[in-house]
Amino acid sequence: MNITKYRIPYADTDNMGVVYHSNYLIYFEMGRTELMRELGYTYKKMEEDGMYFPVRNVTCNYHASAHYDDIITIETSVCELKNASVTFAYKIFCEDKLLTTGTTKHPLVNYAFKPTRIPQELKNLLQKYVKTEEK
Repeated sequence: MNITKYRIPYADTDNMGVVYHSNYLIYFEMGRTELMRELGYTYKKMEEDGMYFPVRNVTCNYHASAHYDDIITIETSVCELKNASVTFAYKIFCEDKLLTTGTTKHPLVNYAFKPTRIPQELKNLLQKYVKTEEK
């Protein structure tokens, strides 16, 4: 699991200082980007290798609002790893308060946007972040 901390800027809030629901999707992107950086296999490297992870499906389960100047914690893990796609799972907290949970599913496509298998090197790296279901 990768853990990313982020302080909510005013730009991420409405005029009452509450985080917009859609901004949680941006935080999913931030968490996933930081996980890929931690792997040492950044999106920039993927693009240089002619590969992309477009978003195919998103789930976002809203539990509570974040507010201006809150420090949130974005927990990102891999919940499903297949030959040609990966699903990332997210939990976002403010201190101990759960704000949102969700997933994003990404097929791997090549430079021509045709589905392709995840290279073994990347699959091995992602495997380290696969989180089994909690009992």
